[in-house]
Amino acid sequence: MEIISSEIETYCEQHTSPESEILAKLNRETHAKILQPRMLSGHFQGRFLSLLMQLMQPKRILEIGTYTGYSALCLAEGLHPEGSLTTIDVSEEREAFVRKFIEESAFKNQIYTIIGNAIEIIPNLVGNFDVVFIDADKQNYIEYFHLVADRMNQNGLIIADNILWSGKVVDSKHNDKDTVLLRKFNQLIQEDNRFENILLPIRDGLIIARKK
Repeated sequence: MEIISSEIETYCEQHTSPESEILAKLNRETHAKILQPRMLSGHFQGRFLSLLMQLMQPKRILEIGTYTGYSALCLAEGLHPEGSLTTIDVSEEREAFVRKFIEESAFKNQIYTIIGNAIEIIPNLVGNFDVVFIDADKQNYIEYFHLVADRMNQNGLIIADNILWSGKVVDSKHNDKDTVLLRKFNQLIQEDNRFENILLPIRDGLIIARKK
């Protein structure tokens, strides 16, 4: 299910600042060489994440789910000059692909990749976060939220992707594990009075929760 029509999406992209040369290259190579390229954040969502980060200038970003590194590079565009971004993924197979593009970028000294189980890794990371971007296995979204919620700085943002799950979250005929989990996740954030939140129909749905 398309959240918005392809015509509207194309028009939005045509009236959105272009992605950088390195992001365009990463976009092309992901579609040519990597399985499930639809998982890529892509031009429109990437520009939104970049613009949001440039407004915030965060010092500490955590990304849960690297995939091929596109969203990490977009988020890094708004990093404070002394800031850092840590991105976690379980895939060893994509590590070399990701590192190649990070090393080609202007943020190679600010982005740190970790391969492993985020649930085990996050408790061992030191300090709090200004931004957490969740875009990994849906079954652990609630666990990821609980791991970071108390570690968000004031006005920090938790951003989660794929929240509309191709529209399945509003269709009572769909009750698979991921859809049910995402409904629970969205409701969890809606009811958490530590945060103010907004759900945006960008790509496959982004929820943004600000720590009060």
